[in-house]
Amino acid sequence: MKSYRKELVFNTKTRRAFINITPQVEACLRESGIKEGLLLCNAMHITASVFINDDESGLHHDFEVFLEKLAPEKPNSQ
Repeated sequence: MKSYRKELVFNTKTRRAFINITPQVEACLRESGIKEGLLLCNAMHITASVFINDDESGLHHDFEVFLEKLAPEKPNSQ
């Protein structure tokens, strides 16, 4: 069985950001030469996540509102 591993690093300029990484993941898949199988895309940081099929601005806004309520940036007393 073939396997391929590559780490991608993303730096953001803001506290929270939504980054569409589809082109980078597709490039990794092409580099691998693998034609059949599974692709695991894993966020290796406790404050990061990966979600699929949801690159839609309204949903991003809903996530922003939810996350700000869950862990507000300011005031810190909340």
